[in-house]
Amino acid sequence: MTSTEYPSALATATDPGTEALAHPARGGSVDGASELVAQLLARPAGQVSASTYETARLVSLAPWLTGHAQRVRWLLDCQHADGGWGPGDGYQLVPTLSATEALLAVLRTRTVSGLDEVARAAGRGLTALSGWLGAATPLPDTPALDLIVPALVEAVNEHLDRHGHPPTGRSAGRLGLPVGMTGARLAAVRHQAVAGRSLDVKLHHALEVLGPLARAARGVTPQPNGAVGASPAATAAWLGGPDRPDGQPAPVSYLERVVAGGDRLAPCTTPITVFERSWVVSTLARAGMPVAASPDLVGSLTADLTEAGTATSPGLPPDADTTSVTLYALLRLGVPVDPDCLWRYDIGTGFCTWPGEDGISVTTNAHVLDVLGEYLAGGAAVPGPAADRYRSAVHRLEGLLLDQQHDDGTWHDRWHASPYYATLCCALALAGYGRTPAVAPALARAARWVLATQRPDGSWGRWHGTPEETAYALHLLAVAGGEPARAALGRGRAHLLRVADQPGDAQLWHDKDLYQPTMIVRSAVLAADHLTAGDTALTRR
Repeated sequence: MTSTEYPSALATATDPGTEALAHPARGGSVDGASELVAQLLARPAGQVSASTYETARLVSLAPWLTGHAQRVRWLLDCQHADGGWGPGDGYQLVPTLSATEALLAVLRTRTVSGLDEVARAAGRGLTALSGWLGAATPLPDTPALDLIVPALVEAVNEHLDRHGHPPTGRSAGRLGLPVGMTGARLAAVRHQAVAGRSLDVKLHHALEVLGPLARAARGVTPQPNGAVGASPAATAAWLGGPDRPDGQPAPVSYLERVVAGGDRLAPCTTPITVFERSWVVSTLARAGMPVAASPDLVGSLTADLTEAGTATSPGLPPDADTTSVTLYALLRLGVPVDPDCLWRYDIGTGFCTWPGEDGISVTTNAHVLDVLGEYLAGGAAVPGPAADRYRSAVHRLEGLLLDQQHDDGTWHDRWHASPYYATLCCALALAGYGRTPAVAPALARAARWVLATQRPDGSWGRWHGTPEETAYALHLLAVAGGEPARAALGRGRAHLLRVADQPGDAQLWHDKDLYQPTMIVRSAVLAADHLTAGDTALTRR
C-alpha cells in the first residue's frame, strides 16, 4: 500500500519526498529523534497509509472528485489473486466488500474506460465474498464492523438486483451476512436518523453506513476543516451522492486536500495531529531520547485538551486512549498536567476507551497506567485523598493487565492486529509502574514468548516479519529480556539494519480497515535502535 501525507487546513499539499520518508534520521538516534519531531511539526495533518476501504468509498460516493480514474486503477492493481483485498484472518472482508461495491458502482455509472477489466475484477471480488461470507470465520474487532458489513452487503445486493452479475462473475446469487452477524444495529441507527434523532458522535466516523440518510442526519455538521467524522468516506456521504455538490465548499475542499497527493488515495482518518504527535513523543521519551518541548508541539497537544480529555481528530469524541497518551507525552515533556479528566472513563474494573464501549482495551488501560503512574512518580503536589485515589487506580490497573495476560505471555488488543504491540504496551506499563511481585514473572513470560517467535531472518511479525513488530519485540527484550535475549537482540537489530532503507508498508492498526500511522512506526524503529545500540543509529551510513 502507499503511504501518503494528507494535509489539513493548516498544511500545504506538498509531497514530502521519498527520501525524507525513507530516512527520518541520518545522524544517530538522538539527532534522529529531533529530526523526526521536526517532520511532525512541518506536516500538521500527519501521515497515514492509504485505506482500501476509504479509497473505494470515494470511488463510489464521489466520482466527481479529482483523481477518480487513478483510484479505480489502484483498486484494480491491488486486487489479490484470490479476488480479495487486504490481509487474511478476516481482515480482508471489509476492504473487499468496499472495493467490490465501488467497482460495481463504476460499472453502473460508466465513469471510467476499460469497463471489461472492471467487470472481471468485480466478478472475482464477488466470488471471493461468496466463499468468505458463507464460512464461519471469526472476524476481527474493528470499529463499526457490525454496521459497515451489513451496509456494504446491502449495497452490493442492490447492484446485483438492478444490473445482474458482471459478465465474468461466478458469484452464486446475492450475498448474505457473515455467520452470527445481523443487520439489527444498522437498522436501529438508520431508524434514529429517520426519526430525526441525533446520532452518537462516534457514529459520525462511519456516517456512510446510513446511505442516502447521511445527508440529512441530525446534528452532523462538518468541522471547521470541512471533515465529517474525520473520515473521507463519511464526508463524501454527508455531501449526498455521486454528483458534485454545490454550496458546500469546506467539505469539498477537505476531500480535495485529502486526495492532493500524487497517488490520489484516501486514508482512514485525517488529520491525526494529536494522535501522531502524542504517540511519537511518548515512544521516543520512554526510550530515553530527548524531545524538546517547543511551543508548537506543546500547543498542539494541549489545544483540544478539556475536562473530557482529547480526541484523535476533530469530529471524533474524546477517548481515554488518546487522552492518556497525550497526558503522558506532556508529562515527559515537563509540562504540568492534571489527569483528573480520565476519571470519566473509570468503570471500576478498569478504564473504557469511551463511555458505553463494548468490551475493554488492554492497551488503553496500559496507557492510563502509564500516565497515572508517571503523575504520581513525578512528585506532583497531590492532596492526600486524591493521591489515594490515583494509587488505588494504579493498583487496579496493574491487576487488570496481569489478569489479561495469556498463558503464552502475550496480550492482545482491539486497536492493533499484532500481539507484539499489545504485549509491549502492557509490559512497559507494568515494568514502569507495577509494584507487586507478580510483575516480574509476567514480564519474563512475555520475553520468553518474544524470544520463541523470532523468525529465521531475525525479524518478528504476525503474518510476516515487519520493521514495526521487530521494533516492538526489540524494545520489550531490551527492557525485560535480560542476558538470554542478547543473541536475539543482535539478530533483530541486524535485520533492521538490512531493511532501514525500506519504509515498510505493513498495515496493522485498527480502523474501518487496517492502516499504518507512518511516523508512529518510524518512532518505534528509532526507539528500538536507541535502546539496542546506543548512539549507533539504524540510519547511519
